[in-house]
Order: sequence, then C-alpha cells, then structure tokens
Amino acid sequence: MSVSISDVQDAARRIVPYVNKTPLVGSTRLNAWLGHEIIFKVECLQKTGAFKARGACNAIAKLVEQGQPPARVIANSSGNHAQAIAWASAIFNVPATLYMPRGVSAVKAQATAAYGADTVISENRAQTDAAVEIAADVPGTVWIPPYNHVDVIAGQGTAAMEALEETGRVDAVFAPCGGGGLLSGTLLATRHLCASAAVIGVEPALANDAAQSIRLGSIQSLASSPDTIADGARTLAVGKLTFPFLQQLDGFYEVDELRIFYWSQWLSHLLKLHVEPTSAMVMEGVVQWLSHQDRAQKVLVILSGGNIDSASNAKLWSQDHLFTLPQVPA
Repeated sequence: MSVSISDVQDAARRIVPYVNKTPLVGSTRLNAWLGHEIIFKVECLQKTGAFKARGACNAIAKLVEQGQPPARVIANSSGNHAQAIAWASAIFNVPATLYMPRGVSAVKAQATAAYGADTVISENRAQTDAAVEIAADVPGTVWIPPYNHVDVIAGQGTAAMEALEETGRVDAVFAPCGGGGLLSGTLLATRHLCASAAVIGVEPALANDAAQSIRLGSIQSLASSPDTIADGARTLAVGKLTFPFLQQLDGFYEVDELRIFYWSQWLSHLLKLHVEPTSAMVMEGVVQWLSHQDRAQKVLVILSGGNIDSASNAKLWSQDHLFTLPQVPA
C-alpha cells in the first residue's frame, strides 16, 4: 500500500481541530551570517512537543471516522511517537499501550504515562519491537508503528504542506530522518506544492541506517541501538513504506555528534526555543548543502520537536560551542 498527496490532504482536514498550526520563524542574525534565508517550521510548539502528534492523530481519527475504533491501540517508540499516541488516544477515548526501550528520554516516558497510557519498557529497541509484534496479535488491537504506516506518513506530511502554503516557493526543504515517516510526507507535500524544490534528509552519522540503505539500494539495519544524542533518530532501520520515498530524495547528509551539539546550542540561542538534537542536526546538512550553491537560497527546515530531558540537556551544554559563529563553509 502506498501513500499519495490525497492522503496528506485528507489528513490535514482530519486533524485540523486537534493539532496546532505551528508558526514559521527565522533569525535575522543567522541569515546574515549564512547569506541565505532560513525559515523554520516550529513543530517543537506542536501538541506533545513534536510533529509526531500529526501522524498519531490522523491514524486514530481515521479509525474512529470509519466507525472502527479499536479496543486498544499499541505502538513502539523511542519517545515522541509514544507521547503522540498516548495524547491522541486520550482525545478519542481509546485505551493505549506504548512499548519503549530502556534509556528512552525520561521526559518523554513521563509524558506518555501522564496522558493515561500504559507503558511497557524493554531492555533495548530490538526487544521493544519484538514485544509490540506479539501484542499486535491480540484481537481488537491496532498497532500504529512510528513511521511505517500510511496514515502516520500522511499525517506527518501536513507539517510541510502547512508551511509551504504559507512560504510559497522555496529552493529546498530539509527534515531529519529517523524511520523516514516525516521525510516521506515532506517529499509528497513538497513535490505537490513546490516541485522545483530540493528535498533533503539528515541523520546522525552514528545512526546512519538510512544513508547506508540509500547507498546500497536496499534496507539496511543497525545491529544495536546507536549511541547518539539525537534520540529521535535511534531507529534500527527505515520502513518498507518509507524507503522508496527516501530513494527519491535530492540529497542526504550524515552529521557527527559534535556538530549536533553545536547546532543544538546555536538554534536554542538564536530562536529562543527548546530544540531537540534530532531537529538541530538538520542545520549541519543545510550549511553543507549551501556551500555548493552559487546564489542566495530560500530554505525551509522542519524543526521536528523540542522534548529534551535534564540529562540530555546537561550533556548538550557541558561544553560551550557558541564561541564559533555559524557560517557556510567556503
């Protein structure tokens, strides 16, 4: 089963009563330093603090709309999707159980429980994924995975659609890559509203399963959960639904941990927002791409979320990176 632009358009209609229309922001100082216009779609101000609310809400709302509310929804997640499913389930009065690996962001785990969902913690991501597959066999249960799901992808695409309807023409659209759901939806929306724009993905170098998959032409899986500060991109492999979209991207960048730390600090400082490392790393891809352009560019960046726990925040700010100004490499 594939996903089309009509699915994204239907999702936009379906979720509009529930999600935030998040703002577009920019930094005059950053634009001056880089010599380009960077526009940020601020999904860290979305319900649950991340774009994941869009896909979760669409998936559950569609089930209810079709008269098929499940006895229970389940999902596996490293955090943001878990929060989103818990939140959306509460809206539609559907019981939810979320399966998460140990070591997940504390603030994300606590928020998931606060929305009223049950949680099951496993030792690692592989065990989490195995546990949710077993639970999915229980009659009346609907499994909504974090990215490999038509309605989730369609919902995630509404972020770029919403942004592009406001910005008009841009030269490029950038988004982070975990399992590929956000990038898949972003590609669909961008090809429909701004076909000339490049669509480019970014992921941590320590969690580069998507980059490996694109290079080799088949889905590659990491052996274990990667040790990256970008916890939203700790997926072991992209999905069968998302991979064909990733193969259509116009570019893809892998970012080392130091540059993730760097941009996490700078974006928080310049935009005065909580920006997750998974979101912030995208700016490194942006500046690398800009270094190959011969004219001023207008770039849209999907800031995917802003949920950072105290341990990650302390690690991010253990060393000051603000002494080096952002610039495009020569």
